[in-house]
This record gives sequence, C-alpha cells and structure tokens, in this order.
Amino acid sequence: MRLHQSWTSALIALFVLTGAAFAEVTVSQSNDPKLEIGQEFRTLLGAEHRALSKIPEERRTALATGGLNQSAKERGTRSGLGALFGKKKQKTIALDYSLAFLQSLPSPSGDAEWQCLTKALYFEARGEGLKGQFAVAEVILNRVDSANYPGTVCGVVEQGSKGSCQFSYHCDGARDVMREAAAADTAARIARIMLDGAPRSLTFGATHFHTRGVNPVWSHRFEKTAAIGAHLFYKP
Repeated sequence: MRLHQSWTSALIALFVLTGAAFAEVTVSQSNDPKLEIGQEFRTLLGAEHRALSKIPEERRTALATGGLNQSAKERGTRSGLGALFGKKKQKTIALDYSLAFLQSLPSPSGDAEWQCLTKALYFEARGEGLKGQFAVAEVILNRVDSANYPGTVCGVVEQGSKGSCQFSYHCDGARDVMREAAAADTAARIARIMLDGAPRSLTFGATHFHTRGVNPVWSHRFEKTAAIGAHLFYKP
C-alpha cells in the first residue's frame, strides 16, 4: 500500500511541475514494440526522477506518507481551553451557562492566578447559580483590566487589609479551605474558562457588586448594570 501511494504521489508531482520534463521524452522508431515501450518507460522514469529531485525532501516525505509527518504547528492544532476563546482561536464555541457544559470540558488546572480566582468564586459566590458565579468572575477580571486596581487576579482579590478588604473572605479570619468538593470543582472550571478568554457579557463592565441585603454608600454614585441572583452589579 505504501509503495502504491508513493508511486501515485510521484506521478502527481510530475504532472504538477512545469511539464518541461515531458519535453525530453522521445519515441523510438524501432519496429519492435517491446523496445519502443522499454525506451518510453526508461525515459519516463528519468523524467520522473528529475521532477522529484526538484521537490524539497520534506514535501516528498509528506507525499509518500500522506502528511503523517506534518508538524503540529503546520496542522494548526492547539491544546487547552484557549482554543475555545483565545484570540487566535480557529473555532468559536458559544459560552453555555450550564453545569453540563462545564463538565464537558477538560479537568481544569492552572497557576496562582487560576487558584486565586477559584477561591474567590468559591467563597464569594458558591451559593449563587452559575450565572451569578460567572458574573463575580467578570467583576474580578474587569478590575484586573482597570488602571484603578492591581493588575493581577491575586492582587485584586487580596487587596486591602483586615477590616477593609475588597473581598470579605480574604480577611474574615477564617481559613480559606474549600471543603465542598462539587462547589470547588465548579468554581475551578469557571475560573479556567474566564481566564482563557470567555466573553464577559453578563455585567456590562461592572467592577463592583453587593448582596441585595445591604446598601453601601458607593452604590448611589455608581451605575447599576445588572441584577443576577442575590447580587447587584455596578460600574463607576
């Protein structure tokens, strides 16, 4: 099968080239048909050899193997969730705020930024529905993008000191241990998706939120952008 494929590829390459090689083919005037056929066959093989020699070795290998040796870069393959939402994505996948969608994605992992966002979602919003948790992630990442806040997720969620923390879980004196496995997994998946560039379309640029049961002074100065679950969202 491999030999047949190689011959076929070689003949294709021969026809693709300029055709100059065929100009060198001559037909014997001998009355012996076997000699005439043999001469044509030898000439054809010579032309084929010269045509193949003009093709780069890498291309000849690809023709013979059907492209199996093509590099991952040439195939355009990408790994991770960045392929779903990244700037260089090949295919856009719509964000689905459902548990089934989250669980259909690869198990999440990441660096300190991912861990900080996971903890923030777990402690600040695990009692909310999925949209509510995504909305809190939007607020955190909107702050990261703002010049008015630290430029990292960890810097944003850990901003402030005891008594004046931006995110209360960070300075409530309790150990930040995620004991609910299912909730921690959901937070981790949402954090991974959002860090990988999922659209922020729920809170319309919000950088603040509070629960419906409180009425902070700043909420009267800011524009309310969304109400999701138990939280209200604002931007200056």
